[in-house]
Amino acid sequence: MPNTVKPSSTVEEIHAEKARHHRLVVQSYRAKADAKRTLSDKFADKLTSRFGSVIFLSLNAIWFIVWVVFNTGLVPGIEPFDPFPFGLLTMIVSLEAIFLAIIVLISQNRAAKVAELREEIDLQINSIAETEISKAIVLLELLLDKSGIQIDDPDIADMVRPIRSADIERALEKQLK
Repeated sequence: MPNTVKPSSTVEEIHAEKARHHRLVVQSYRAKADAKRTLSDKFADKLTSRFGSVIFLSLNAIWFIVWVVFNTGLVPGIEPFDPFPFGLLTMIVSLEAIFLAIIVLISQNRAAKVAELREEIDLQINSIAETEISKAIVLLELLLDKSGIQIDDPDIADMVRPIRSADIERALEKQLK
């Protein structure tokens, strides 16, 4: 269904409608990406959100304090089961760090894939917008010519010339080397 603009629409209304449309596209894209997650991706995302919280940090801090207090003999009647230098605690913390790192990496990898797809969509939209803006400049030039108004601006010629993405890619590759 083509976009139609009512003659009584103001520029602000048109921009607001376009902004609403773009938000819906982005939201639907996010929903589609979330729907395509595998069970392991969903599990990793859930764990990452739980482990990346102040509550988890607080629970870890309490756990370590209790462990150290119990194993330094500060509590009468409790025999230390992991005396200083706390070898068992060190092993448990190392294993926790390994698992947390892997879980975070799984979530980050998925987020990176989504970000790459968004960048590709942005590139496509920007390319379309560049073409549309160039066309609008050409139309404005025609209107000015028809009205007898002459503008001698060398920048306009640059603006209507199509951008060659291969040239941009080569320039970026040079910068990266």
